[in-house]
Amino acid sequence: MKQSSQQSQGLLLFKLTLQQTFALGTLKVREIIPYQHLTILPQSHPYVIGSTPFRGKTIPIIDMACAVGYRSIQKEEYKQCFIIVTDCQRQLVGFLVRKIDRIIECNWRNIHPAPTAVGRSAYVLGVTEFEKQMVQLIDIEMLLSHIYPTSEDHLHANIDAADRAKLREHRILVVDDSSVARRQLSEALEYVNVPFEVCADGSTALEMMLKSTATDNSIDILVSDIEMPGLDGYELAFEVRSHPNIAKSYIILHTSLSSEISVDRAHQVGANEALTKFDAAELIQGMLRGANHIENGTVSAGVAGR
Repeated sequence: MKQSSQQSQGLLLFKLTLQQTFALGTLKVREIIPYQHLTILPQSHPYVIGSTPFRGKTIPIIDMACAVGYRSIQKEEYKQCFIIVTDCQRQLVGFLVRKIDRIIECNWRNIHPAPTAVGRSAYVLGVTEFEKQMVQLIDIEMLLSHIYPTSEDHLHANIDAADRAKLREHRILVVDDSSVARRQLSEALEYVNVPFEVCADGSTALEMMLKSTATDNSIDILVSDIEMPGLDGYELAFEVRSHPNIAKSYIILHTSLSSEISVDRAHQVGANEALTKFDAAELIQGMLRGANHIENGTVSAGVAGR
């Protein structure tokens, strides 16, 4: 296993207003393209301003400024704008933004929770600083959840009594900085009546796991987001594998990223699986694989459990 990598990914900086700088993690970005002609989508969400062809597919285009509460991009501005194509939560979506700034390297430990003074902070996951200017990291998951709500079929899974009993024998911790994701995770596990614990950041999760060993009630299954300010999911997985007392936990990185890169990276840092949000049935099956490996003593760092 590699020694760690605090450089998980970069940040794409862009403008939604003339003054403020916003960012997305580069792993979510498939491509950046100039504005293209849009076809109106009847009965679409008000933030969806149309669709455009992209590499053989038709993708919806969202006015990101309007979606997060700023002034809508006017049609006369379109030709000067850019479209950020994202691969997130199993779908390709384009976001129209006023200006692309640059891509920068970023240590995610330097991204901090958004201060209460940040306007419209419901869509801001965290903040950092670049060239003495504040940069706000957009919560894409929350934004997409308001435009494309997750269906009940994906939020709920059905399991039999034996599988429920198996999961109830193991201590489960889920960690995600997105309130939307925490709500989805909670609903999925409450639906199958399986107890769990939840926290909002990697540092707290690591602390909880280390403390759990003192009471001889270790956390067996860890489900963690990847992109989190502070200690991200990759680093959390690496830290868990680096502490002998908790190294035998089964680690599932549960991410909105759809890239194969995220799966390869997950295994490199010691995670057992990387699952794309959000499908409750897939997640529950991953946890059951983890329970089987825990019971059989066959958890191997960086090897997907099947």
